[in-house]
Amino acid sequence: MPVIHHAESRRTETPNAVMTTLASPTLGGAGLAVWRVDMRPGASGPLHAFDAEQVWTVLDGGATVEIEGGTHVLVPGDTVVMPADVARRVHADPEAGFAAIVAATPGAGASVPGGTEKTVPAWVV
Repeated sequence: MPVIHHAESRRTETPNAVMTTLASPTLGGAGLAVWRVDMRPGASGPLHAFDAEQVWTVLDGGATVEIEGGTHVLVPGDTVVMPADVARRVHADPEAGFAAIVAATPGAGASVPGGTEKTVPAWVV
């Protein structure tokens, strides 16, 4: 049983959020990537899709998620399952920000709608 200590976690900052990799193949977990997302108040992620399903569970704050033509308001304790290959955008609460734990298949690639290039983010490997 591998134990991944907090000091081994990997932190990646983007213009919209900070992702902290908690488990992934490069950290000793073989079948699942798990990371924490922390978004500043009012921040919005880009419109994008992943080629793998993701499960997001809200820890703190709140968010509005645009996905599959709908808008969903999330509060702590809520979980949203984001299907593969569906465009989505996450907006953090303007006052409280947003923190969540996310799980997905390692190596999942992201792309912009209509784009042909997929990028595997650092927090998923």
